[in-house]
Amino acid sequence: MKFNSSLYPYSSRKSVVYANHGMVCTSQSLAAQAGLKILQQGGNAIDAAIASAICLTLLEPTGNGLGSDAFALVWVKNKLYGLNGSGYAPENLTAEKLSAKGITDEMPDRGWESVTVPGAPSAWAILHKRFGKLPFTKLFSPAIEYAENGFPVSPVIAEGWAKGVMLFKKYEQESVFKGWFELFAPNGKVPLAGELIKMPTFAKTFKLLAESYCEAYYRGEIADEIIRFSDTMGGYFSKADLAKYQAQWVEPIKVNYRGYDVWEIPPNGHGIVALMALNMLKGFSFTEREDIATYHKQIEAIKLAFADGKKYIADPNYMQTAVKDMLSEEYADKRRKLIGQEALQPLAGKPFSGGTVYLCTADNEGNMVSFIQSNFQGFGSGIVVPKYAISLNDRASGFSLDPQSDDYLMPGKKPYHTIIPGFLTKDGEAVGPFGVMGGFMQPQGHVQVITNTIDFMMNPQAALDAPRWQWTNDKRIEVESSVPADVVEGLRKMGHEVIVTKDSSGFGRGQIIWRKNKEVLVGATEPRADGTVAAW
Repeated sequence: MKFNSSLYPYSSRKSVVYANHGMVCTSQSLAAQAGLKILQQGGNAIDAAIASAICLTLLEPTGNGLGSDAFALVWVKNKLYGLNGSGYAPENLTAEKLSAKGITDEMPDRGWESVTVPGAPSAWAILHKRFGKLPFTKLFSPAIEYAENGFPVSPVIAEGWAKGVMLFKKYEQESVFKGWFELFAPNGKVPLAGELIKMPTFAKTFKLLAESYCEAYYRGEIADEIIRFSDTMGGYFSKADLAKYQAQWVEPIKVNYRGYDVWEIPPNGHGIVALMALNMLKGFSFTEREDIATYHKQIEAIKLAFADGKKYIADPNYMQTAVKDMLSEEYADKRRKLIGQEALQPLAGKPFSGGTVYLCTADNEGNMVSFIQSNFQGFGSGIVVPKYAISLNDRASGFSLDPQSDDYLMPGKKPYHTIIPGFLTKDGEAVGPFGVMGGFMQPQGHVQVITNTIDFMMNPQAALDAPRWQWTNDKRIEVESSVPADVVEGLRKMGHEVIVTKDSSGFGRGQIIWRKNKEVLVGATEPRADGTVAAW
């Protein structure tokens, strides 16, 4: 039977999913089912999230890998915990060394200069040690099975894989990128949608990580190979860079939006951009979603929040601007007053008082997890440690080379980070985890999902299905072709430079689980991805 798995000429409706025992929502169906299997074997939501995240490094290599970073928001026993699994710049990666190579204006987005110490494996281990239920080794079983016995590649991921080959084609003759082509495009070919592939190198690494509680990655056999490969191929890693790394527990940050608390991970992540925008928007009233004024105000709020975020977000140890000042009611009011009837050129204010794969899980014990993991730009840096199938991130491209910037590149420092898990509570009770992956689209996706949910009372599937917009720079915005034509024309009359696009791949991919009540969960998955709500 022949058909095009990427062609869907007719609109269709996907219903929300209800369940009472547990739920896993991811952008890849096999990963979701792996998490569900863990729940059915007696694991909790934390176990399910880790198992799904491990699988995604294999099943969705276009967005993450074994060299990724990860963030998590975890609801356990009526308390929300935050985990920052982002890495820092190697000690040998300095602005001076880059300058000597002629790199002075901006950070490269490929190659060794774009790589930070990966944080995801540490995040898995630390998350499990505190909240896991099943043996850690058991969480790797589904991923090992997929790697050894094979898995069919899903449609959206197949498209991203093909784009990756075209992207890296210009690096094909460079020895440092040889490992990427050997792993992901052997003989210049990438898998088609529905093609069954086996990747046994992943299985080898999974087993080492499982048996060592991920210690092998930072202080053992895998670490030794990462350092050897780095030394051989012109990288910047030292043994100490890996040996001293650990993911960190952090205190989540929030704003109250019309009676609901919206939570994000604090900087160096840019979840604060979404919170700042919501803080401005709660000063307006919205009655219709597909209305010119609704789009305009949301876009303007995001522009202003991003202008501040790009200037002030950095490793929290280097930020000169306090998070509490950026989220203050006074500052939100000041920024809100800038939103008028015409599109603004976004400029940063002065908030002083003196950015992938996303998944979420829930179980019948009340635990819920919002988890995001990413190599950043598609396939990350393009550097692969071949013996262990580790595709390294390109997170260092988030640094600035401006010495006056809080985000200036320094050894041991974490860069501006785009991945952000979200969580919603009301009156101290969990509503649930949500997220929209996709680089700088993420805060914009969070704002749109939250306003769809709270202002327009959409069910979680409708909140994800709704047409999306994305601010890109200056007064330019991109909108999906499903945005009404009168809204597009109205925005143009207000001074917005509107680009209508049929390609929805750049508008983020989200997942949601809400707790309908103490017994029932309701979940939704992104129509722009290969996602599944796996539930029982």
